[in-house]
Amino acid sequence: MFLENGFLPQNKFWRYLVGSLIIFLAATLGQIPWVVAVAIKSFKSGKPFPTTETGMMTFLNLNITLFLLLFSFVVAFIAIILVIKYFHKQTLLSVTTSRKKVDWKRIIFSFSLWGLFTAGSTLAMYYNNPSDFVYNFKPIPFLILAIIGTLLIPIQTSTEEYVFRGYLMQGFAVLAKNRWFPLIMTSVIFGSMHIANPEVEKMGYIILVYYIGTGFFLGIITLMDEGMELALGFHAANNLITALLVTSDWSAFQTNSVFKDVSSPSTGFEILIPVFVIFPLLLFIFSKKYHWSNWKEKLTGTIEIKYSEPTQNLENNE
Repeated sequence: MFLENGFLPQNKFWRYLVGSLIIFLAATLGQIPWVVAVAIKSFKSGKPFPTTETGMMTFLNLNITLFLLLFSFVVAFIAIILVIKYFHKQTLLSVTTSRKKVDWKRIIFSFSLWGLFTAGSTLAMYYNNPSDFVYNFKPIPFLILAIIGTLLIPIQTSTEEYVFRGYLMQGFAVLAKNRWFPLIMTSVIFGSMHIANPEVEKMGYIILVYYIGTGFFLGIITLMDEGMELALGFHAANNLITALLVTSDWSAFQTNSVFKDVSSPSTGFEILIPVFVIFPLLLFIFSKKYHWSNWKEKLTGTIEIKYSEPTQNLENNE
Protein backbone atom coordinates (compact mmCIF):
# COMPACT_ATOMS: atom_id res chain seq x y z
CA MET A 1 0.00 0.00 0.00
CA PHE A 2 1.29 3.45 -0.94
CA LEU A 3 1.03 5.35 2.35
CA GLU A 4 2.33 2.38 4.29
CA ASN A 5 5.63 2.63 2.37
CA GLY A 6 6.56 5.47 4.72
CA PHE A 7 6.00 3.41 7.87
CA LEU A 8 9.61 2.54 8.65
CA PRO A 9 11.21 2.47 12.14
CA GLN A 10 13.34 5.56 11.46
CA ASN A 11 10.53 7.63 9.93
CA LYS A 12 9.36 9.86 12.76
CA PHE A 13 7.33 12.92 11.78
CA TRP A 14 10.07 15.35 12.81
CA ARG A 15 12.18 13.95 9.99
CA TYR A 16 9.58 15.14 7.48
CA LEU A 17 9.71 18.63 8.95
CA VAL A 18 13.49 18.73 8.69
CA GLY A 19 13.42 17.15 5.23
CA SER A 20 10.86 19.72 4.04
CA LEU A 21 13.12 22.51 5.31
CA ILE A 22 16.09 21.04 3.41
CA ILE A 23 14.05 20.85 0.20
CA PHE A 24 12.80 24.43 0.67
CA LEU A 25 16.34 25.71 1.23
CA ALA A 26 17.53 23.86 -1.88
CA ALA A 27 14.78 25.46 -3.96
CA THR A 28 15.73 28.87 -2.56
CA LEU A 29 19.38 28.32 -3.44
CA GLY A 30 18.27 27.29 -6.92
CA GLN A 31 16.78 30.76 -7.42
CA ILE A 32 20.13 32.49 -6.91
CA PRO A 33 21.14 32.34 -10.62
CA TRP A 34 17.85 34.05 -11.55
CA VAL A 35 18.35 36.80 -8.96
CA VAL A 36 21.96 37.28 -10.06
CA ALA A 37 20.94 37.52 -13.74
CA VAL A 38 18.31 40.15 -12.92
CA ALA A 39 20.80 42.08 -10.77
CA ILE A 40 23.38 42.09 -13.57
CA LYS A 41 20.88 43.41 -16.11
CA SER A 42 19.62 45.98 -13.61
CA PHE A 43 23.19 47.20 -13.04
CA LYS A 44 24.09 47.32 -16.74
CA SER A 45 20.85 48.93 -17.90
CA GLY A 46 20.42 51.33 -15.01
CA LYS A 47 16.89 50.08 -14.47
CA PRO A 48 15.78 49.57 -10.84
CA PHE A 49 15.77 46.02 -9.53
CA PRO A 50 12.17 44.73 -9.78
CA THR A 51 10.34 44.43 -6.47
CA THR A 52 7.26 42.48 -7.60
CA GLU A 53 6.84 38.95 -8.92
CA THR A 54 5.41 40.29 -12.19
CA GLY A 55 8.41 42.61 -12.50
CA MET A 56 10.81 39.70 -11.96
CA MET A 57 8.99 37.57 -14.53
CA THR A 58 9.23 40.21 -17.27
CA PHE A 59 12.61 41.82 -16.53
CA LEU A 60 14.63 39.36 -18.62
CA ASN A 61 13.93 37.60 -21.91
CA LEU A 62 10.92 35.37 -21.30
CA ASN A 63 12.67 32.15 -22.26
CA ILE A 64 15.68 32.95 -20.09
CA THR A 65 13.37 33.74 -17.18
CA LEU A 66 11.48 30.48 -17.64
CA PHE A 67 14.72 28.49 -17.73
CA LEU A 68 16.09 30.16 -14.59
CA LEU A 69 12.76 29.80 -12.80
CA LEU A 70 12.54 26.08 -13.61
CA PHE A 71 16.19 25.54 -12.70
CA SER A 72 15.31 26.02 -9.03
CA PHE A 73 12.99 23.00 -9.29
CA VAL A 74 15.85 20.90 -10.66
CA VAL A 75 17.85 21.73 -7.53
CA ALA A 76 14.82 21.00 -5.34
CA PHE A 77 14.22 17.66 -7.07
CA ILE A 78 17.83 16.61 -6.44
CA ALA A 79 17.30 17.54 -2.79
CA ILE A 80 14.14 15.40 -2.67
CA ILE A 81 16.06 12.37 -3.97
CA LEU A 82 18.86 12.88 -1.44
CA VAL A 83 16.49 13.45 1.49
CA ILE A 84 14.47 10.35 0.66
CA LYS A 85 17.54 8.16 0.13
CA TYR A 86 19.86 9.28 2.92
CA PHE A 87 17.59 10.87 5.52
CA HIS A 88 14.65 8.48 5.35
CA LYS A 89 16.48 5.41 3.99
CA GLN A 90 13.78 4.90 1.37
CA THR A 91 13.90 4.44 -2.37
CA LEU A 92 12.42 7.00 -4.74
CA LEU A 93 10.10 4.26 -5.98
CA SER A 94 8.61 3.80 -2.50
CA VAL A 95 7.54 7.47 -2.50
CA THR A 96 6.21 7.15 -6.05
CA THR A 97 3.96 4.11 -6.04
CA SER A 98 2.98 0.90 -4.27
CA ARG A 99 3.65 -1.05 -7.47
CA LYS A 100 6.85 -3.00 -8.11
CA LYS A 101 7.85 -0.44 -10.72
CA VAL A 102 6.55 2.88 -12.00
CA ASP A 103 3.58 2.36 -14.34
CA TRP A 104 4.51 4.64 -17.23
CA LYS A 105 1.31 3.68 -19.07
CA ARG A 106 -0.64 5.38 -16.29
CA ILE A 107 1.48 8.52 -16.56
CA ILE A 108 1.09 8.63 -20.35
CA PHE A 109 -2.67 8.02 -20.20
CA SER A 110 -3.22 10.77 -17.65
CA PHE A 111 -0.93 13.16 -19.54
CA SER A 112 -2.67 12.45 -22.85
CA LEU A 113 -6.18 12.73 -21.43
CA TRP A 114 -5.63 16.06 -19.72
CA GLY A 115 -3.35 17.37 -22.46
CA LEU A 116 -6.01 16.78 -25.11
CA PHE A 117 -8.67 18.38 -22.92
CA THR A 118 -6.48 21.42 -22.17
CA ALA A 119 -5.56 21.92 -25.83
CA GLY A 120 -9.15 21.39 -26.99
CA SER A 121 -10.68 23.74 -24.43
CA THR A 122 -8.08 26.43 -25.16
CA LEU A 123 -8.73 26.28 -28.89
CA ALA A 124 -12.50 26.30 -28.26
CA MET A 125 -12.19 29.46 -26.16
CA TYR A 126 -10.09 31.07 -28.89
CA TYR A 127 -12.62 30.35 -31.65
CA ASN A 128 -15.60 31.33 -29.49
CA ASN A 129 -14.03 34.58 -28.26
CA PRO A 130 -11.21 35.52 -30.66
CA SER A 131 -11.19 39.11 -29.39
CA ASP A 132 -9.93 37.83 -26.02
CA PHE A 133 -6.72 36.51 -27.58
CA VAL A 134 -3.78 37.84 -29.57
CA TYR A 135 -1.92 35.54 -31.95
CA ASN A 136 1.52 35.51 -30.34
CA PHE A 137 3.37 32.82 -32.32
CA LYS A 138 7.02 33.55 -33.20
CA PRO A 139 8.81 30.44 -34.55
CA ILE A 140 12.26 30.76 -32.94
CA PRO A 141 11.15 31.92 -29.45
CA PHE A 142 8.42 29.26 -29.49
CA LEU A 143 10.89 26.53 -30.47
CA ILE A 144 13.17 27.53 -27.59
CA LEU A 145 10.14 27.58 -25.28
CA ALA A 146 9.14 24.09 -26.45
CA ILE A 147 12.63 22.72 -25.73
CA ILE A 148 12.87 24.34 -22.30
CA GLY A 149 9.31 23.40 -21.41
CA THR A 150 9.55 19.79 -22.55
CA LEU A 151 12.77 19.24 -20.62
CA LEU A 152 12.11 21.19 -17.43
CA ILE A 153 8.37 21.64 -16.84
CA PRO A 154 7.91 17.91 -16.10
CA ILE A 155 10.68 18.28 -13.50
CA GLN A 156 8.88 21.27 -11.99
CA THR A 157 5.55 19.46 -11.79
CA SER A 158 7.14 16.23 -10.58
CA THR A 159 8.94 18.15 -7.84
CA GLU A 160 5.62 19.50 -6.60
CA GLU A 161 3.99 16.07 -6.80
CA TYR A 162 6.82 14.36 -4.95
CA VAL A 163 6.66 16.98 -2.20
CA PHE A 164 2.88 16.98 -1.74
CA ARG A 165 1.40 13.70 -3.04
CA GLY A 166 4.46 11.63 -2.15
CA TYR A 167 6.73 12.89 0.62
CA LEU A 168 4.30 14.92 2.73
CA MET A 169 1.39 12.55 2.06
CA GLN A 170 3.39 9.74 3.64
CA GLY A 171 4.69 12.06 6.35
CA PHE A 172 1.25 13.15 7.52
CA ALA A 173 0.14 9.51 7.38
CA VAL A 174 2.99 8.61 9.75
CA LEU A 175 1.79 11.38 12.07
CA ALA A 176 -1.96 10.70 11.99
CA LYS A 177 -2.11 6.97 11.20
CA ASN A 178 -5.04 7.58 8.86
CA ARG A 179 -5.78 8.61 5.28
CA TRP A 180 -8.08 11.61 5.54
CA PHE A 181 -5.63 13.82 7.42
CA PRO A 182 -2.83 13.54 4.81
CA LEU A 183 -5.37 14.22 2.05
CA ILE A 184 -6.70 17.37 3.71
CA MET A 185 -3.35 18.75 4.85
CA THR A 186 -1.48 18.27 1.58
CA SER A 187 -4.40 19.69 -0.44
CA VAL A 188 -4.76 22.81 1.70
CA ILE A 189 -1.01 23.43 1.85
CA PHE A 190 -0.69 22.86 -1.92
CA GLY A 191 -3.46 25.36 -2.64
CA SER A 192 -2.17 27.90 -0.14
CA MET A 193 1.31 27.79 -1.70
CA HIS A 194 -0.21 29.49 -4.75
CA ILE A 195 -1.43 32.49 -2.75
CA ALA A 196 1.49 34.62 -3.99
CA ASN A 197 0.69 33.90 -7.66
CA PRO A 198 -0.27 36.98 -9.70
CA GLU A 199 -3.58 35.27 -10.57
CA VAL A 200 -4.68 35.65 -6.94
CA GLU A 201 -4.03 39.38 -6.98
CA LYS A 202 -5.89 39.75 -10.27
CA MET A 203 -8.83 37.41 -9.63
CA GLY A 204 -9.17 37.44 -5.85
CA TYR A 205 -8.99 34.72 -3.24
CA ILE A 206 -11.79 32.75 -4.89
CA ILE A 207 -9.14 31.30 -7.21
CA LEU A 208 -7.76 29.44 -4.17
CA VAL A 209 -10.87 27.24 -4.38
CA TYR A 210 -9.48 26.02 -7.70
CA TYR A 211 -5.96 25.48 -6.37
CA ILE A 212 -7.08 23.69 -3.20
CA GLY A 213 -9.65 21.73 -5.21
CA THR A 214 -6.89 20.66 -7.60
CA GLY A 215 -4.87 19.53 -4.59
CA PHE A 216 -7.80 17.40 -3.41
CA PHE A 217 -8.24 15.93 -6.90
CA LEU A 218 -4.56 14.99 -7.16
CA GLY A 219 -4.59 13.60 -3.63
CA ILE A 220 -7.69 11.51 -4.28
CA ILE A 221 -6.34 9.91 -7.44
CA THR A 222 -3.07 9.18 -5.62
CA LEU A 223 -4.81 7.46 -2.71
CA MET A 224 -7.33 5.60 -4.85
CA ASP A 225 -4.68 4.42 -7.31
CA GLU A 226 -2.08 3.64 -4.61
CA GLY A 227 0.55 5.70 -6.41
CA MET A 228 1.40 9.06 -7.94
CA GLU A 229 1.52 8.09 -11.62
CA LEU A 230 -1.83 9.63 -12.59
CA ALA A 231 -1.05 12.81 -10.65
CA LEU A 232 2.37 13.08 -12.30
CA GLY A 233 0.88 12.81 -15.79
CA PHE A 234 -1.98 15.24 -15.09
CA HIS A 235 0.20 17.94 -13.55
CA ALA A 236 2.83 17.76 -16.31
CA ALA A 237 0.18 18.05 -19.03
CA ASN A 238 -1.56 20.92 -17.27
CA ASN A 239 1.55 23.10 -16.98
CA LEU A 240 3.30 22.14 -20.22
CA ILE A 241 0.35 22.42 -22.61
CA THR A 242 -0.80 25.66 -21.01
CA ALA A 243 2.70 27.17 -21.22
CA LEU A 244 2.93 26.28 -24.92
CA LEU A 245 -0.54 27.44 -25.90
CA VAL A 246 -1.48 30.53 -23.93
CA THR A 247 0.02 33.16 -21.66
CA SER A 248 -1.20 36.41 -20.14
CA ASP A 249 0.17 39.40 -18.28
CA TRP A 250 -1.33 38.07 -15.04
CA SER A 251 -0.34 34.39 -15.18
CA ALA A 252 2.41 32.75 -13.11
CA PHE A 253 4.25 31.63 -16.27
CA GLN A 254 5.05 34.35 -18.82
CA THR A 255 5.94 32.50 -22.03
CA ASN A 256 6.38 32.89 -25.78
CA SER A 257 3.23 30.85 -26.31
CA VAL A 258 1.01 30.56 -29.38
CA PHE A 259 -1.68 32.84 -27.95
CA LYS A 260 -1.79 35.65 -25.42
CA ASP A 261 -4.94 36.11 -23.37
CA VAL A 262 -5.76 39.84 -23.23
CA SER A 263 -9.17 39.49 -21.59
CA SER A 264 -10.01 40.43 -18.03
CA PRO A 265 -9.79 37.26 -15.94
CA SER A 266 -13.09 35.75 -14.88
CA THR A 267 -13.97 35.73 -11.21
CA GLY A 268 -17.31 34.02 -11.57
CA PHE A 269 -18.73 30.52 -11.64
CA GLU A 270 -16.33 29.46 -14.40
CA ILE A 271 -13.55 29.15 -11.81
CA LEU A 272 -15.53 26.47 -9.98
CA ILE A 273 -16.38 24.35 -13.05
CA PRO A 274 -13.09 22.38 -13.04
CA VAL A 275 -13.40 21.54 -9.34
CA PHE A 276 -17.07 20.58 -9.28
CA VAL A 277 -17.66 19.31 -12.83
CA ILE A 278 -14.49 18.39 -14.73
CA PHE A 279 -12.49 16.81 -11.90
CA PRO A 280 -15.39 14.55 -10.82
CA LEU A 281 -15.72 13.47 -14.47
CA LEU A 282 -12.01 12.60 -14.55
CA LEU A 283 -12.39 10.65 -11.31
CA PHE A 284 -15.19 8.67 -12.96
CA ILE A 285 -13.02 7.93 -16.03
CA PHE A 286 -10.02 6.86 -13.94
CA SER A 287 -12.16 4.76 -11.60
CA LYS A 288 -13.69 2.84 -14.49
CA LYS A 289 -10.39 2.32 -16.28
CA TYR A 290 -8.48 1.19 -13.20
CA HIS A 291 -11.39 -0.52 -11.38
CA TRP A 292 -11.24 1.51 -8.18
CA SER A 293 -13.36 0.36 -5.26
CA ASN A 294 -13.64 0.77 -1.48
CA TRP A 295 -13.50 4.57 -1.72
CA LYS A 296 -14.36 5.25 1.92
CA GLU A 297 -11.59 3.07 3.30
CA LYS A 298 -8.94 4.33 0.87
CA LEU A 299 -9.75 8.01 1.47
CA THR A 300 -10.67 8.08 5.16
CA GLY A 301 -9.61 4.77 6.72
CA THR A 302 -7.10 4.20 9.48
CA ILE A 303 -3.65 2.75 8.83
CA GLU A 304 -2.21 -0.20 10.65
CA ILE A 305 1.36 0.41 11.68
CA LYS A 306 3.66 -2.03 10.02
CA TYR A 307 7.32 -1.83 9.18
CA SER A 308 8.68 -3.35 6.02
CA GLU A 309 11.57 -2.92 3.66
CA PRO A 310 11.08 -0.15 1.03
CA THR A 311 10.01 -1.16 -2.46
CA GLN A 312 12.86 -2.10 -4.77
CA ASN A 313 14.86 0.66 -6.38
CA LEU A 314 13.30 2.26 -9.44
CA GLU A 315 16.40 1.83 -11.56
CA ASN A 316 16.32 -1.93 -11.07
CA ASN A 317 12.79 -2.21 -12.43
CA GLU A 318 12.90 -0.16 -15.61
